[in-house]
Amino acid sequence: MLHFINEIKTRNETLYYYGLICLVFALIFLALTKISTTQVYNINAWYKPFKFALSTFLFAWAMAWYCHYLPSFNIKLFNWSVIILLGFEIVYIAIQAGKGQLSHYNMSTPMYAMLYSMMALAASLVTLYTAYVGLLFFAHDFPTLPNYYLWAIRLGIIIFVVFSFEGFVMGGRLTHTIGGEDGGAGIPLLNWSTKYGDPRIAHFIGMHALQVLPLVSFYLFKNIKATIAFSILYGLLAVFTLVQALQGKPFFKAKSGLEMRQ
Repeated sequence: MLHFINEIKTRNETLYYYGLICLVFALIFLALTKISTTQVYNINAWYKPFKFALSTFLFAWAMAWYCHYLPSFNIKLFNWSVIILLGFEIVYIAIQAGKGQLSHYNMSTPMYAMLYSMMALAASLVTLYTAYVGLLFFAHDFPTLPNYYLWAIRLGIIIFVVFSFEGFVMGGRLTHTIGGEDGGAGIPLLNWSTKYGDPRIAHFIGMHALQVLPLVSFYLFKNIKATIAFSILYGLLAVFTLVQALQGKPFFKAKSGLEMRQ
């Protein structure tokens, strides 16, 4: 593990430290869930910035690792695009959590509507930039990389991009619950609905293909056919959870006592 961490720092020191900062803030936000009583949608307000900061940490370190392989890539521009755009999201979400107010779907005032649109724009720009990175992995040859690992990176980026934009399913509806109102019972920590459809599940599964597929391919399969087959199944799982959510059906049905308020 220490070798892996040091390698990330060597490959991209800027995103290495940015990821660490996001991880530290994620831990702070998680601690605040135990201290603060501020709630949004009947759940502690600090869970949302915790999840976004942790997700950004994982994204930053993954891209720090992958972009190192790209020849003639303007890594400085990419780094600061990620830092500024995703940093804006985390800061705004945290500010709104501290105020006990919505960050996402908040159209209550022109200012909040504008800031919500800016978050959507920031996420879209990062996703498009990541899609461009994916195109570069198709455009170039990487003779030093195993083919199965290269295809895992390519397919991981494709699924990530598709299900990043799947976020507009929720943004267009101004809700993350289909078939009921936001604020119902959900599973611990992630708070995915246990009563209604929840597109956040597909969003989560699809976006983390960026980390899951290359890791599984490199350390487990070590085979191009197995990697592609697993990637297809993984993508189908994300599609299945999305279709199920759009039908208003929960993916998880927690037993009584195992739920938490969403």
